[in-house]
Amino acid sequence: MSESSRALVHQFDDPEQQRWASRIGMWIFLSTEVMFFGGMFAGYASYRFLYPEAFALASNRLPVLAGSIMTVVLICSSLTMALAVHSAEEGGRRRSLMVFVALTMILGVVFLGMKFNEYYQHYEEHLVPGLDFRFEGANPGEAAIFFSFYYAMTGVHALHMIIGLGLQTYLLVGAWHDRFSPVYNTPVEIVGLYWHFVDIIWIFLFPLLYLVGRHL
Repeated sequence: MSESSRALVHQFDDPEQQRWASRIGMWIFLSTEVMFFGGMFAGYASYRFLYPEAFALASNRLPVLAGSIMTVVLICSSLTMALAVHSAEEGGRRRSLMVFVALTMILGVVFLGMKFNEYYQHYEEHLVPGLDFRFEGANPGEAAIFFSFYYAMTGVHALHMIIGLGLQTYLLVGAWHDRFSPVYNTPVEIVGLYWHFVDIIWIFLFPLLYLVGRHL
């Protein structure tokens, strides 16, 4: 039995059909994710329009340097993920595939570590709505709305990152057992699409949340 036959699931006629079905399925899933995050972006934009000054003051409490570093970390993780996909497609590069997947996971863990440390600092500064929230400045209630969106949007993004790390673990185990080749590498490609999507979401979150009214 050929390698392509072993990877072929029974409901598909050939590996190419299976590959395209997987791609289409992932793009459909990502389109639902766009709508999900789009709803939060729309809600955030509406309140930002209503309370521009309060949102700007609240945004100034976020660490821009840390946010910038996290952005660079995620961009680098997209690069290592793309290299992992390339290694799987080339074949005969099992070790490089494992290295790039592991690097992607390390960068993801670094991002989450920085984000959770940021959450803890906000907790220490009493900037968590509902938990003895304190905001020095005008309109603390409107600032609390900003932080509510901040925790909701970045929290959901962090959850997607954690799921992505689980998928990366699956790839690492599969690469260890030499399950991927030029004939069968669809899981690597699909996980790559998911990871790039999560990175792109952060590219939008960073300026929306961290750079609001920095000129004020």
